[in-house]
Amino acid sequence: MPLSASLARGVAPTTPGSLHARTLTGDLSALPQPGLTVCFGRGQKPDVDLGVGVDDLRVSRRHGELTYRQGQWWLRNTGRQLVRLPRGRMMHLSTEPIPLETGYTPLFVKGSGYREHLVELYVAGHDDQGPVSRRRAETLRPEIWPLDDDERLLLVVLGQRYLLYEEDPRPMSYAMAARQLGYLRPDAGWNERKIEYRIEAVRRRLHQTGFKYPLMHDKSQGRPADNGLLHNLLKGLVESTTLVPPDLDLIEDDAPWPDPA
Repeated sequence: MPLSASLARGVAPTTPGSLHARTLTGDLSALPQPGLTVCFGRGQKPDVDLGVGVDDLRVSRRHGELTYRQGQWWLRNTGRQLVRLPRGRMMHLSTEPIPLETGYTPLFVKGSGYREHLVELYVAGHDDQGPVSRRRAETLRPEIWPLDDDERLLLVVLGQRYLLYEEDPRPMSYAMAARQLGYLRPDAGWNERKIEYRIEAVRRRLHQTGFKYPLMHDKSQGRPADNGLLHNLLKGLVESTTLVPPDLDLIEDDAPWPDPA
């Protein structure tokens, strides 16, 4: 496969369970043979099978390995730097190996400064049809979650930092939100208790619809802070474009609202 092609588009039909791997400097394929191990890192063959971060001294010469056993490819971090997986999952040198799912998995090897080095992985399944061009197909619409006017206003106030696309946004506190809502809608009776009640109602409703992130407490793991669940709610609503930057117009006013300090 040419290096300009991404494994995210799929692979040609091949033996189910076959592993395909690709980096900036090379690619490889491996059949699902029990005990077979494929290694990647900054080093050279025969120490590694696939080079990654070859100019970055923070990347270990043998940074990771994939071993086929128990009918799956198992990923292990053998390097000093972290390996980042989808959904923010991190692997350390001490992390237990994890099995790869069928299909596409991108992972990122932490390097110097803010550098991260991509390793694309693809485990072939029984129904792989190969890369398919879909340039003329209709674009799939994002899943938009229904909100009434009060819910949208409340969530925009709480999530305005998310709508500004700040690097590490956090929800506005209920106390500050109550002050801003009281200024914007003085006759609506907004207070911290009402905000908590409305947010919990939204979380419960969206939880029933297969929302992307956890919205309810896991009783088996104790009771986490509501702030974490609110973060999940706001993050998911912004990522799905249920909430969009023009929604900030809802909280615009010609006169400044009182300074929270």
